Amino acid sequence: MRTLILAALLTGVAIPALAQGAAPAETKAKTDDLEKLESFHSTSTQPAPEIPQTGRKADAIAKSLAKVKLPDGFKIALYAIVPDARALAVGPNAGVLFVGTRKSKVYTVTDRDKDRVADEVRAFAPGIDFKIPNGVCFSRDGVLTVVEQNRVLAFPAAEFFYENPDVAAGVLVKQGELIPTSEESFNHTARVCRVGPDGKTYIALGQPYNVPPAAKMDLYRKQGIGGIIRMDADGKNREVYATGIRNSVGMDFATDKSLWFTDNQVDGMGDDKPPGELNHATKAGQNFGFPWFGGGAVRTVEYKDETPPADAVPPMAELPPHAADLGMTFYNGKSFPDSYKGGIFIAEHGSWNRTQPIGARVMFAKLGADGKVESVKPFAEGWLTGDGEYLGRPVDVAVMLDGSLLVSDDSAGAVYRISYEK
Repeated sequence: MRTLILAALLTGVAIPALAQGAAPAETKAKTDDLEKLESFHSTSTQPAPEIPQTGRKADAIAKSLAKVKLPDGFKIALYAIVPDARALAVGPNAGVLFVGTRKSKVYTVTDRDKDRVADEVRAFAPGIDFKIPNGVCFSRDGVLTVVEQNRVLAFPAAEFFYENPDVAAGVLVKQGELIPTSEESFNHTARVCRVGPDGKTYIALGQPYNVPPAAKMDLYRKQGIGGIIRMDADGKNREVYATGIRNSVGMDFATDKSLWFTDNQVDGMGDDKPPGELNHATKAGQNFGFPWFGGGAVRTVEYKDETPPADAVPPMAELPPHAADLGMTFYNGKSFPDSYKGGIFIAEHGSWNRTQPIGARVMFAKLGADGKVESVKPFAEGWLTGDGEYLGRPVDVAVMLDGSLLVSDDSAGAVYRISYEK
């Protein structure tokens, strides 16, 4: 279907499979713009201004990066200043970077001269009224999916249309239909997505509570809130893929086509429990134990007297408590040493309510020949000072076409590039 969407754009044929409509809360101008873009009509939207890439902010970020420690042979540098940078999606054709945020913009990052430093950063599709467009992901044939708080949009050939404020756009899930509007919340509302080997779009839907009340469980199970859903490329045939997940903000597919994901666990149980989780979904319909388990084998206070599902899947690895493990990616590049190939990089955002802060680093999970996690160790750290001050807070990781690793940081408003030289 993604190939059909792309072909339709190139030939000017309408795409009836994409649902029409926009939220009543959007301004009329923004709504009109989206409707025009769906019909391949021009708007009066002007290009977004460039984000400055030099000056005091860039100098300050470079100073902070000098404190980041990496294994021998690796180096880190500022790739781009991107306000509120969160989820990362690298274009499969030209390597243009798309960056989601928890605010109202998606950004494009272009390295035109290929010196491995961004030349241009602009807001993408400025005529569209995005609401928490955190989730960005590409299909192999170049369709960009943007998952907002409560809507899903598609942008065929985004790498080749992005420089114009008028971009080809389609609505896969209408505003208010990703989750019931009654469940919209300020909490755990940053979605992430991945296009799977099966061509379906997988979306993680965090539930809004620390621990949800029992009265919400049936609704959440049915809708996939506190779980992962998947749907066809055109937004049809939605189904709940996994349940028992508190708030996953990072997932990726392994070479065997199975899905791995991080999960942030229950707050308020003390500094040292429960652990965070790195999970492995091997088939549809699995339950990963929340809210009966707050993380790992630790039972929640609210559900301690309830019998957990007998088939609850334990994590593949327990991660440091409250480090806020978010984005993750398998390393499939060729420029890092062999010991990193096939392993998982994980961005730790850092704790927010731990008496002794922890996190604000990039971890590396090494997998054994049996596919199990052998170890999880810090790979890049130094954004958290000994005084508990955050110099930055990593959110997501992505592999560039040249094999380098990108790291987003929503606190500093930047994207970093980690490279390796022998």
